[in-house]
Amino acid sequence: MAIPDYQTIMLPLLKFYQDKKEHHIREAIQYISDLFNLTESERSELLPSGQMPIIDNRVGWARTYMKKAGLLESPRRGYAKITERGINVLEKNPEKINEKYLEQFPGFIEFQTIKKKQSSEKIGSKDSEKLIGEQTPVELIEKGHNLIVADLSQDLLNKLRSEHFSVLEKVVLHLLTKMDYGKGKVTGRSGDGGVDGFIDQDKLGLDKIYFQAKRFDENNPVSASMLRDFIGSLELKGVKKGVFITTSKFPKDAEDLIKKTSKNIILIDGDKLSKLMIEYDIGVATERIYPIKRIDTDFFEEL
Repeated sequence: MAIPDYQTIMLPLLKFYQDKKEHHIREAIQYISDLFNLTESERSELLPSGQMPIIDNRVGWARTYMKKAGLLESPRRGYAKITERGINVLEKNPEKINEKYLEQFPGFIEFQTIKKKQSSEKIGSKDSEKLIGEQTPVELIEKGHNLIVADLSQDLLNKLRSEHFSVLEKVVLHLLTKMDYGKGKVTGRSGDGGVDGFIDQDKLGLDKIYFQAKRFDENNPVSASMLRDFIGSLELKGVKKGVFITTSKFPKDAEDLIKKTSKNIILIDGDKLSKLMIEYDIGVATERIYPIKRIDTDFFEEL
């Protein structure tokens, strides 16, 4: 039997976790390999990079997609277990679970939204599969990279949402500092007039940027009143620059509200925050690098 694709793996993988116990990823890979009667050759067949078996990679992505939809959760590194939502899904006895099926769940919709922003085409769709033969290897690499970044982006947001609110404030400070806006500190709930921290853009502290950080779930956007309060805080402090950052979204009229004030205020939603964290290596680490090389014509001309 050929190695199953990651969408074919989803339903049997969820059934594997229906005992409600924690299982390591190796157990899941073994189960799927046995279930699909994979030969030893198929179990050891590697990705083109030569760094991971194909079946390991596909089981891993099937698990990731169902985690995004809230059917599985990771209680600790390398392990997963079924959630109440996952149990409810199995009780409905679905014929199959694939990307289209998972689109009914908010967490997966957010993941898909990030993916669409990373790439103009929806990775994994039937249309994109038809175009595989028309795309260059570099295009395929970039699409795969966009998917990995989208996955990491949502993981970062979920991590920030699950931590104490002070963690987000410190992350924002690290990010703005790494972006060379200056040095500052978190004021948090120290009674500093409705802001969470500031950045000094000069050594004497004459030019400051105040920031507000709101840790919200994806379905809980920042309200217009919160933005007005932030603008009022900047007014009271006599500060012209501000950054409002959230792990969720802003209301549709947010930009119009900002334009009505003389303040220079930047709005950073969850999607943009995660992208900046990845770009400036805040809370992330490089796992693997794929160098793309070309022929060096100068080398041969100099021989």
